[in-house]
Amino acid sequence: MNPPLSLFVTGTDTEIGKTLVSCALLRGFARLGLSAAAMKPIAAGAHFCAEDGLWHNEDADQLDAAAGALLPPQLRTPYLLKAPAAPHIVAAQEGTALKLDTIVDCHREAMRRADVVVVEGVGGFQVPLDDERDTADLAAALALPVVLVVGVRLGCINHALLTADAIAARGLRLIGWVANVVDPTMRFIDENIETIRARFERAHHAPLIGTVPHLSPPAPEQASTHLDIEGLVRALKSDA
Repeated sequence: MNPPLSLFVTGTDTEIGKTLVSCALLRGFARLGLSAAAMKPIAAGAHFCAEDGLWHNEDADQLDAAAGALLPPQLRTPYLLKAPAAPHIVAAQEGTALKLDTIVDCHREAMRRADVVVVEGVGGFQVPLDDERDTADLAAALALPVVLVVGVRLGCINHALLTADAIAARGLRLIGWVANVVDPTMRFIDENIETIRARFERAHHAPLIGTVPHLSPPAPEQASTHLDIEGLVRALKSDA
């Protein structure tokens, strides 16, 4: 029996398609016959659903819809914050301490329930969690290979290179990246992607997993067809 696989999905910014890509990865893993679960350890922004009496987060619900192996809400999202704002601000207002050990324990349990676990971060790679720690510390605590989602829009090259360097500075492996076209009217889309691709391969040996075209509305199943899921699985197995 093969050991379970896992990866951490981060992005160059907020609202650049982390959830779309995470869901696309889940759908792609399922096509390969893998039982795939999703975690959104910290989510900011929740609404109460009277039908089931639970608080819901839109991103977490999308992950559940794409996952083949569903996790209990408290395991999938151990920290569900109510206000849609920076997590360190909301956590302080709600009197919640975001404990990395708790998330690590939840991830360990999730790994027992699926062949592969996709962990989606919150915001960009270094969003603060409190006065001292950020989401980079979370990724380091989990010690997972990182998939970087680059939102392709004006300024994406600088954001991508800075984020990749930050990932490397934490001693984490950038196992690959996804170009997600956020702004379809951007000039020289292909040239921007090629610039990032060449620099990532040279500096980080991180391949381009795929380019997701602008999809309106976002469609994880369609997005997954643009990703090299088999190549990613091979890389994850070699990294395990």
